[in-house]
Amino acid sequence: MHSDTVDCVVVGAGVIGLAVGRALALRGLEVIVVEAASATGTGTSSRNSEVVHAGIYYPPGTLKAQLCVAGRQQLYRYCAGKGIPHARTGKLIVATRDAEIPVLDSYLEQARANGVSDLARLGPADVADLEPAVHCVQALHSPSTGIIDSRAYMLALQGDLEAHRGIVALNTRVDRVVRRKQRFEIQAGGATVIRCAMLVNAAGLHAQELAGTIEALPPATIPSLHLARGHYYRLAGKAPFRHLVYPLAGPADLGIHVTLDLGGAVRFGPDLQWIASVDYSFDPHRREDFVTAIRRYYPGLDAARLQPGHTGIRPKLSGPGEPAADFMVQGEGAHGVPGLVNLYGIDSPGLTASLAMADHVAGLLDRG
Repeated sequence: MHSDTVDCVVVGAGVIGLAVGRALALRGLEVIVVEAASATGTGTSSRNSEVVHAGIYYPPGTLKAQLCVAGRQQLYRYCAGKGIPHARTGKLIVATRDAEIPVLDSYLEQARANGVSDLARLGPADVADLEPAVHCVQALHSPSTGIIDSRAYMLALQGDLEAHRGIVALNTRVDRVVRRKQRFEIQAGGATVIRCAMLVNAAGLHAQELAGTIEALPPATIPSLHLARGHYYRLAGKAPFRHLVYPLAGPADLGIHVTLDLGGAVRFGPDLQWIASVDYSFDPHRREDFVTAIRRYYPGLDAARLQPGHTGIRPKLSGPGEPAADFMVQGEGAHGVPGLVNLYGIDSPGLTASLAMADHVAGLLDRG
């Protein structure tokens, strides 16, 4: 890259960075999305369940609740308009013991508060009609939950960005950001490669690291990062499910659940394993925990059919034993630097919320 001056630089070409870059380009701004890797979407964006969430689990009034519900509606419309492969499979959230039924009640109440009004309560006979292999004492059915081809979605976002004169610059690792004369100077490889009036930090797992290189940013505004690795197992052979199936959520994750890909293949996961640094290796010792968790709602599991899949890492703002944290989207009002937006802790439902998140970030920059 040669040194250039543009309106905005977005750092990180995952689903959030591409969505933000697209939103800004559609507003007529000159945008460059820079990415350290040699391809887009190689981190969290390509290592998840590819689920379009309804907006059930998130406390009312949080960014996760607001952006998930709005983003889901936008995402389905966008996929339909662009021909992006997706399916509204529906989801069952299952209680396997009577003691868990009050949690379903709380989900139902919270979902309604978030504007999700299509949940239906099901008894064991109703569930057996939908999913004969699933054991539960009660369930919630979410018809608006679905799945998406996340790679096709990111390519569509990139296509829109580039159609509006935006650029994606790969193999560009930002070393340092200097604030000079109301502009940011983005330095990579020891040289200033881009100058811009607006900067969006959408670096995902590396957002805190990038923020630490921005000279004008008060260090006290950078939150702690906690890395949560999740394993996925594939189920060999014919799929016994037609819907996504979720147990009750844990304090920091949604539990080891059933997801389907668009070809109908079954994946189980993710689990949650706290790690100290980014490491995508697969820990085979997690297998027995998977078998135990899955058999609570799928007692007919043949463990021999479980095959190691992949891992993903979620950037979290709360650690072990702490309640789940909301998305953190910091504009000038939070850190005092004009033209800068930092996005921290964008884990689930980031994929679902991406288009709404992009509009939210653009709004912060407009107000700035």
